[in-house]
Parts: sequence; C-alpha cells; structure tokens
Amino acid sequence: MDKISGFLLRHRGLVGLAWLVITVVGVVLAPSVSGRLQSGVHVNTAAYNANVQIAKQYGGVTENPGVLVLNLPAGQTVASPQTATELRAVDAALAKAAPDMRTVSYAATGSPALVGTGGTSTIVLAYPPHQGDDVSTTVVDQLTAAAKAAAPGLTIHGTSEKALEAGNQSSGGNSSVLGELLIGAIGALVVLAWVFGSFLAFLPLIMALISVLTMQLLIYALTYVMPASSPIAPAVQYIVALLGLGLSIDYSLLVVNRWREERAAGRPNDEAVRVAMRRAGHSVWFSGIVASLGLFALTVVPNSLVRGIGVSGLFIPSTATLVALTLLPVVLSKIGPRVDWPRRRKSGSASRFWSAWSHGVIKHRVAAAVLGLGILGALAGTAATINIAQPTTGALASSGAYTDGLHALTADGFPSGALTAVPTWVPDATRAPSIVTSLDHVSSLYGAVTAAGPGWSPGGSAIVVAIPWHEVGTAQAGTSLADIRTTVPPGTLTGGDAAFETDLVNSTYNSFPLLFGIVAVVTFLLLARGLKSILLPAKAVLLNMLSVAASYGLLVLVFQHGLGMHALWGTNSYGSIDRLAPVLIFGFLFGVSMDYEVFILARVREGYDRTGSTRDGIVEGVSRTGRLVTSAALILFFALAALSTANDITVRQIAAGLAAGVILDAVVVRMLLLPALVSLFGKANWWMPERAARILRLRASETTETTGTTGAFEPSWSETEPEPELSGTPTGKD
Repeated sequence: MDKISGFLLRHRGLVGLAWLVITVVGVVLAPSVSGRLQSGVHVNTAAYNANVQIAKQYGGVTENPGVLVLNLPAGQTVASPQTATELRAVDAALAKAAPDMRTVSYAATGSPALVGTGGTSTIVLAYPPHQGDDVSTTVVDQLTAAAKAAAPGLTIHGTSEKALEAGNQSSGGNSSVLGELLIGAIGALVVLAWVFGSFLAFLPLIMALISVLTMQLLIYALTYVMPASSPIAPAVQYIVALLGLGLSIDYSLLVVNRWREERAAGRPNDEAVRVAMRRAGHSVWFSGIVASLGLFALTVVPNSLVRGIGVSGLFIPSTATLVALTLLPVVLSKIGPRVDWPRRRKSGSASRFWSAWSHGVIKHRVAAAVLGLGILGALAGTAATINIAQPTTGALASSGAYTDGLHALTADGFPSGALTAVPTWVPDATRAPSIVTSLDHVSSLYGAVTAAGPGWSPGGSAIVVAIPWHEVGTAQAGTSLADIRTTVPPGTLTGGDAAFETDLVNSTYNSFPLLFGIVAVVTFLLLARGLKSILLPAKAVLLNMLSVAASYGLLVLVFQHGLGMHALWGTNSYGSIDRLAPVLIFGFLFGVSMDYEVFILARVREGYDRTGSTRDGIVEGVSRTGRLVTSAALILFFALAALSTANDITVRQIAAGLAAGVILDAVVVRMLLLPALVSLFGKANWWMPERAARILRLRASETTETTGTTGAFEPSWSETEPEPELSGTPTGKD
C-alpha cells in the first residue's frame, strides 16, 4: 500500500487522466450494454438436449402450452354429430388467428386424453411459434376471442402458466436501471451527509458512479468474450449497477473516513493519504478479494445463467476496489481538505455510543451471544422449510379471467398438469401410437396424445404430449416426469419447459456443496493469513454461513409465506422461492457481508497489537468502526431496496434477500455476536499454531507474542477467571 500510494501521489495527473478517459468511454457505451445482453440458459441436462432437438423441428413446443377449455352446450358430448363441426370451426379459427402456432385438439386427434368428465368438454393445447416465446396474456386473449367467434354455442375459457403469472406481477411496468440507481444514490447521499457533515459526502458517491460506469463498460466488453453458449443475462445490468453502487460507496467510505481521522490527528494531507492507504486501503484490498470468492465460486455451477452472473459480478468488488485504491487517494490528495467543509461532525475520536455499546456487550457477552445466536438460529430454522420448486398455478393468481380458465379446467375433470404438458420427441412417427398406449397406463398421468395436424409431421418424426395429473416442477409434481422417462423407449427425447426447470434445479443444487466448500475453505485460509489467527476466521466463516441461512429464512417468510409481500410489492405469495435466488444470494452475500467482518476485525487487531488487550482491542475496533459499518450497511441496503422494485421476480427476490442479509449481518452478527464471541474467546482469538503459521507463510515476527505498554495481557474473560491455555503460539503485537 505504501508503494501504491507513493506512485499515485507522484503521478496524480496521469492517474486522473486515465480515469477521466475510462469514465467518458463508459458514459458513451453504457446505453449500449442492454442491447448486448441476452436471455437464455444453457445446461447439459436431458431436458435441455431434448429441447434443442424439439426446437429444431417444432419450435415453441418446448414451452408450456396455452390451454383453451371448450364446454359443449347442454345435451351435447364430443360424440354428438354437431360437435365435430363446431370443434373443426374452432381449429380453423385458431389457425387463422395465429397461423404460426401449433395446436393439439380433439378435432385433429380424436384422443380421449383431451376429453373431460362425461365427454361434455374438451381442451386445446396451443404452442408458440418459437422456443423462448411465451403464451402470454395477449396470446391467450387472441385465441380465446377467435374460438368464441367461431363457435358461439360453446363456453370457452383460456389460460396458461405465463398468463397466470402475469396476473401476480406488480403494476410498476419495466424497471429502469437509471431510476433505481438514482433512488439508491439519493439514499446513500443522505447517509453520507450524516456521517461526514460536509461536502466530503459527495466524494464516495462520485467514486461509486465512476465505478458503476466502469463496471458497465467491462460488461459490454465481456459480451464479446463470453461464448455464445453462456450469454450474459439482462438481470446482470440491474445487479451490477445497484450492488456496485453500494459496495463502491462502502469501500470509498472506509478510506475517506480513515483519511479524515489521520487529518484530525494532525498529519499533513499527503501523509494522511498514505496512512489511510496503509490501514484502510489494506482492508479494502483484502475485502475485495474475499467478496470475489463467492462470485468466482458460482462458476462451478453447471448453469450458464449462474456462471454469467458470477463472472459479471466479479467486476463489482474488483472495480470498487480499484477505484477506491487509485482514483480516490489522488482526489483526496488534491482537493480533500477543501471539500471537507463545513465539518458539522468531528473526526478522529471514537464514537461514544459505540464505545458504550461495546462495553455493554463485553459485560453481558453470554446474554448477547445467546440472543444473537437465537435470532439467527430461529431464522435459519425457518430456512429449512424453503421450497425452491416452481410455484403451482393456483398460487400464481387468485382471481381474473385466467384463474377462471384454470377453475373451468379442473371443474371439467382435467388436471392442472395440462398447463405443464410434457412433449416427447419420437424420431420414428410410426412408434408414436405404441408410446401413447404405454403412457396411458402410467398412474401419474391423465393421458397422452400424438400431436396431429398442420406442422406436426416434419421429417417423419412425431411429438407425443403427456398430460400429468400434477404440474411438473412444483412441490406436488410427484413422479410424473420420471415415469415418462422410464416408460418411453430409448432414442426418444423427453423435454418441455417444466422438465427443463426441474433438471436445472437438480443440476444447480447438486453442485451447491462444492460451491459451499470452495468458498468456506478459501475464505478461511485468507482470513487466517490476514488476521494471523485460527479461531477468528473459523468463527467468521461459521457466522457468515449462519447469517446467509438466516437471510434465507427472511426470504421464506416474505416470499414463500407472504409476510408483508402484498404491502411491499402489491402481489401475492407464490408459495415458493425462485429456483436461482438461494445460490445467487449465497454468491453475493457471503463475500459482501464478510467485508464488515474484515473492517471491524482489522481495527480490533490493530488495537490489540497496540495495547496487548483483547478487551481494549474490541472497544477500539467497535467504537471506531460501529458508525462506519452501520452507515455502510444502510447505504448498501438503500441500493438493494431500490433493486427490489424490479418487476423481475428473480431480481426482486435476490435484492430483497441481500438487503435483509446485509442488515442482519451488520446489526446482529457484527455489532452483537462479533464483540460478544471475541470477548468470550479471549486470548484464544490470537492462537496460531506454529505449523499452521509455516503453512500460511507467516514470518516469525508475525507469530510471536509481544506485550503492550502494560507488559501483560488484560484478562478478557473476567477479572479473576484465567483465559484458556492453548498449545501453539498466540500472536500479538507486530
């Protein structure tokens, strides 16, 4: 850090010019980023490979169908002579209204799988033209209107999974990255003004905006580098912009705050910059590495969407760190003292509130530890009930025309599983009838039908559509998908959107233990090297895991059980959590929340090295960083709260989970559990076995205990109770 700060101070103009060029290029190219982002998920699973083949010949048959429920007039059944004329008229009207769509109907197939109870109703399955298209509310309305006009004697309802889901979206329309960024920036500015009480509050915000522009520029470049099989999802732009804003402000806040402390202590400006870089800059650098670990570990997940977000997300801590450690020191050395006006808040002294707080936690450390662990444990227990399956159609919307269509479907004896009908590609169309016969005898299925009519027989292949009793991919799905796969002969391919989602969840969470292990082990090693301790990093990793689990618990309470969801977003609970939210929350939250651990423990360690007292180290660390960590958490919370207004349910849940996790971590873990447990552990905090020190390549001077000015360690368990004796060498003052 000394070498870096020395170089920066000698080449202020060059560094400033370089960042000016980067910022200008970022401003020019940032509007083009969204046009380079692409939707889509690539994953090597049976359903994905089946969908690739199905899409080649049958386009959007890979998607969940729209369903039209046709109720016949009183006294008529599907066997009545006049019914055939009416149903053929409906087919013709649908073909005219949407010529590119493929339909599966009783008029074209004569299949009993499309007939309801008593033969008085039938259904039509409608598939979009292309893979990735949805049977949206517009399409359902168009098809329903065409069918009603062609057969006015029938009672017709239309519905689809996507139409039902649209009925449970908030009415905010499309989210704007710029609008959400503005909301987050205003909230951050309020907090910064409270922290500094001077125009210095604008400095971290300016650094953050430059960071966000740089991140967008890097994402733009990444879209040219990432392979076509791993597109960068549009959600990345929201996540990087808002989370980047918060994290960049946090890092800049740490450096500026330490610079201000050194200035208040009487140091000349350039020397204050050097000391701030040596102390706070080192913490920022270390935090940036730790924050990157969870994101980098996302690349082990065999899912292109998760990998793309992980790679893109690496730009958040890396860019925030780069700006805080290069541009910010140059600006502070040039104009820092001039913008630190009118200085409504003093610097350089410990916070009286947080000093009293730390003394109180140390005094009641057992109660504080029990309370903190109780809160996290209760929420983690709630997380054990998490449901990451697809939401049932009944949970998607409780009223409206599409819900009426769902009720008409089930009232006629059809299963709701028709909305997730499963297509199977049969390479030889002559084998389709025997496959249908086999599937008709599977107890988990309502029936099966060979699709027939225009567009259904290209190249001699065929599509067999299986209709399960329960919706595939939901918690109530049962064994229908597995039964289909074991029943159809080798060479056939079973796909569909619901099957793909099921395989996606399985492949993603099968790799979660590896993701968990990589992050935990590497974080522990880095913290052990940085803190020169074994117990502190072990505690940090375990508490961070518990904190992430607790954030899952809050996510379950809100989005799965609906606590406050309608008041906050004007929607109802889906009864489940988005399949990708937990793994992405882990990737982002683990590293981000560990930042606060590093900030506080760095000052605790600094105080301990100077005084030789664990208690004094805790008091100094918390009193010096308490307001800083709280402010940083509030800033990040505002950014994530702004992100949670997105109309994309995945982004919304990720943002809400991260926001809850940040507040939980800052308040319960860092301000309550951390000082309580460090106080309880006493001298054991600084234990570093000689063998471990050699493995971590710590110098002998870094693992040799030295005393502070008193010549002895102050007891930190109690005035009379000795601290535990551990083998190895406790570390002390450098």
